[in-house]
Amino acid sequence: MNIKPIRTPEDLAAALARVDQLGLTARDLEPFIGSSGRVSEVLNHKRKLSLAMIKRLHEGLRIPYEQLLAGV
Repeated sequence: MNIKPIRTPEDLAAALARVDQLGLTARDLEPFIGSSGRVSEVLNHKRKLSLAMIKRLHEGLRIPYEQLLAGV
């Protein structure tokens, strides 16, 4: 039996709320997430945030780990 973890939108919602607060764009997420293609995959729920991405988002945008880890 292959059980996949339920992907909740809380991690992405937290990041996007903070991005909106700061007036940032998807391009501004590239230093935290990676290439524009990777940012697009994350924003479109085709790729989960990696632990490295979570750490960079936490350190760079001060998003609490608890919010970023909600979907991991």
